[in-house]
Amino acid sequence: MSSTAIPLHETDAGALIRRAGLRVTEPRRAVVDALRQRPHASADAVFRLVTASVPQTSLQSVYNALGDFADAGLVRRIEPAGRPGLFELRVDDNHHHIICSGCGAVEDVDCAHGEAPCLTPTQTHGFAVHTAEVTYWGTCPACAAATRDS
Repeated sequence: MSSTAIPLHETDAGALIRRAGLRVTEPRRAVVDALRQRPHASADAVFRLVTASVPQTSLQSVYNALGDFADAGLVRRIEPAGRPGLFELRVDDNHHHIICSGCGAVEDVDCAHGEAPCLTPTQTHGFAVHTAEVTYWGTCPACAAATRDS
């Protein structure tokens, strides 16, 4: 991941892509717009959103864009256990995620203890720790209400 923070407040998708050092294309713009519209989206969900505005885009192009964006530090890839990988534009901090075990809804959770890496391991084995990934699992309010009502 790039060590240069990409300013996500930038409203123009093309400017974001250029700042990440990548060539701007219509499918790449559409991928950024899709992730703005739906944070924590799978590649398939991004593809569905992208083809609504750029119908000739292939699934492979979306995968390539997401991979390039992750390598450039423009997107963050999260990989919840037993679920497809998800992508988000929020890369400027070390936040965590809470995922519903029922419907798969994902929400951001701010860092548990101050600045990155938020958690300090009891043993680093000589590693210089810079990030901690925490995934909380639970039941979202909608799934909890559905369970109570059934």
